[in-house]
Amino acid sequence: MTRPPTAAQRRVIDAADPVTGRLRGTQEQLAALVKRGLAFRHPRPPHEHFLTPEGHRIRQGITREPRPAGSGERAAPTGVFAARTGGEPDPPPPGPARRREVHSAWQGLLELRRMTNADAAADRPCGWERSHLVPAAALALEAAGHHPAGPDGEGYRVRETPQPEAVAVYQPDGEALRTCAATLEGAGWQVSEHREPRTGTRYLLASPRRA
Repeated sequence: MTRPPTAAQRRVIDAADPVTGRLRGTQEQLAALVKRGLAFRHPRPPHEHFLTPEGHRIRQGITREPRPAGSGERAAPTGVFAARTGGEPDPPPPGPARRREVHSAWQGLLELRRMTNADAAADRPCGWERSHLVPAAALALEAAGHHPAGPDGEGYRVRETPQPEAVAVYQPDGEALRTCAATLEGAGWQVSEHREPRTGTRYLLASPRRA
């Protein structure tokens, strides 16, 4: 479980621009936020720092709510948000708190697109997504309401591939797989359907669209 931000880091996050997520702070503070995945450094001069989707979530004060004692359900952990890639051994519990987290992370990602794509386009993946392919694709799916795979094996799974800038998306239900493809295409990804040669398992190959 990742530790929450320190008080000093939280002050920097809270002072971020509410729309763009642009940060102000010392180089040490900004570097610490980057290391924790709460901020990123823009690759073009003047190399400003901006909140990541997780940083936006923390700034908006969305936390995972504990279950009441004796409810019979496991308490939700606190810490850094992670999109559901499917098949996690200890996934966060579903519910309103999780939906708010996912919605906030997706809105933060759209702001990153507007701020970091050269043409301010929000309909095309940005640099952060290209360097975080699996969580970026998983966030697009989870934000659209798709069900990630759980212990029963039903639901989507997003996995790395040997190909550069590409992820594989598995979903045992054919219609649901096609719906995942439509969601990713709408989120700015190029998608094609394939079958594994040995098993015949269908899957999607998805890459961030550049134009």
